[in-house]
Amino acid sequence: MISILIQNAQLILPDQVSLGACLVKDGQIATIFAEPFPALVHADRVIDAAGSFLAPGLIDLQLNGAFGDDFTQSPETIWPVAARLPELGLTGFLPTIITSPLAQSRLARDVLKKRPKNFNGTVPLGLHLEGPFLNREKKGAHNPDHILSAQQAPAAEMAEWTAENGVRLVTLAPETDGAIRLIRQLSDQGVVVSAGHSMATFAQAQAGFAAGITAVTHLFNAMPPLHHREPGLAAAALADGSITLGLIPDGVHVHPELVQLVWRLASGRINGVTDAMAAMGSDPGEYKLGDYTVTVSETDARLPSGTLAGSIVRPMQVIQNLVAYTFCSVADAVRSMTAVPADLLGIGAQKGYLVTGQDADLILFDRAFNLEKTIIQGSIVYDRN
Repeated sequence: MISILIQNAQLILPDQVSLGACLVKDGQIATIFAEPFPALVHADRVIDAAGSFLAPGLIDLQLNGAFGDDFTQSPETIWPVAARLPELGLTGFLPTIITSPLAQSRLARDVLKKRPKNFNGTVPLGLHLEGPFLNREKKGAHNPDHILSAQQAPAAEMAEWTAENGVRLVTLAPETDGAIRLIRQLSDQGVVVSAGHSMATFAQAQAGFAAGITAVTHLFNAMPPLHHREPGLAAAALADGSITLGLIPDGVHVHPELVQLVWRLASGRINGVTDAMAAMGSDPGEYKLGDYTVTVSETDARLPSGTLAGSIVRPMQVIQNLVAYTFCSVADAVRSMTAVPADLLGIGAQKGYLVTGQDADLILFDRAFNLEKTIIQGSIVYDRN
């Protein structure tokens, strides 16, 4: 494996942005230099970043598909899609399986275990199972025929939903029958549990948090709106400083002014996600999301009823939009798709930060948010030039 020196870069470090250089060696970040052109440093390849940003690679915890393929309908497409994700700046992601027969999640787990030989792309970090234990009243683009209450969760199947088996995140509705017991079980099995597609009251949300929920899936979407007498799940999540807030900043799912307000309240725990469906990276048209056919325009993806069905926003656009909507720094926007998701998954010691000893999962992008290079485990897997 060759060593790479990236010099003259704006380094997005954990606590500051600084002009410096970074040496990548043996798949890891070997050294961070507080000078743009360090002397007497040998590397097999030297890259002059010309003042572009060098950041940890982006991590998307909610990706339903891309480039025409839907993971729920066709889990076997996870690896082919992953091979192309470096061109979007992703160095880690959770393929998301929405509400469907439980056999689909089993198939997806089997697919993850069969990494193609000589694979050179974005490595899946596990699965996000968004359903089937949701509230039918907030089904969104999920097929109600497959929605179950947590009380109906098969014991043998739930025993297999572990981090070791590739299930890293589960979205469920904490108010449904049996949910508290299931939240505790999944948490004990190393799974991150997130509240979503829910009608939970403020008190029910708090009970879910106490049982082990540590995140909320696409804040404001598929949950009751804020109300001054019944604040509900959204307010409970905003009020609890331990909850990571998944948010889709595409300008469609949440109004930009509300994104700005949420950022003021909870910037350090906002996790920007795409919630992208099969059309991301492709032209407008008709695409699949689970059991449904979705009509995709230049701006959004919708069912025939008009219901939003995932998004088509790209990861770098998430970063750019956060800066535009909230007036935050580029570094803080980047952290919403690097440090925040890495810490939520418990992998912050290996990924998500530009520090010595971490995996060399990096992106280089210019001030117009154009992606220039993606590096995964020390290898350049995307180069715009």
